[in-house]
Amino acid sequence: MVTKTFCIFAGMKDRKLLNSELGRLNPEDYASAEPSGIAIVLDNVRSAYNIGSAFRTADAFHADKVWLCGICATPPSAEIHKTALGAETCVPWERECDTMGAIRRLRAEGYKIVSVEQTEHSVKLPEFEPVKGCRYAFVFGNEVEGVAQEVVDASDFALEIPQYGTKHSLNVSVTVGIVLWAATLS
Repeated sequence: MVTKTFCIFAGMKDRKLLNSELGRLNPEDYASAEPSGIAIVLDNVRSAYNIGSAFRTADAFHADKVWLCGICATPPSAEIHKTALGAETCVPWERECDTMGAIRRLRAEGYKIVSVEQTEHSVKLPEFEPVKGCRYAFVFGNEVEGVAQEVVDASDFALEIPQYGTKHSLNVSVTVGIVLWAATLS
């Protein structure tokens, strides 16, 4: 069904904006901008391309930091750069050998720890209402195993993206995009 609004705009020319018209931060301004209260924790993500995509999404939503834990590749990396398109050079990141170490540090900094995982008591993403002023560290897991159980156990809660097809998961980089978009709506 075509809506009336769509019909009004259907005949109009719609010029793509130039990058210079988008009002984006430059890398120096990104570093000095007000923190967003969002951190990304990658728990043993094996694909450097997925890590690069997470960096690019972190940049789009102005995440405070990306934590690369366990087997995650780290910049500089040609594979990360290919999908990050340089976001890995302006989004702060830190390497932590053990994801639990990152969780302890983030909790000490005042972040709520949120495992993005399907659990018995997970909060469905449409029901998640971020509390204004609260800081969230979203943990995204390995492409096959998901978020490690000990990390889920240490989390304040689990967040789940409802799915309606035959597969039980989304690609981790897609999941990062969906969750960060939803977290920044309010």
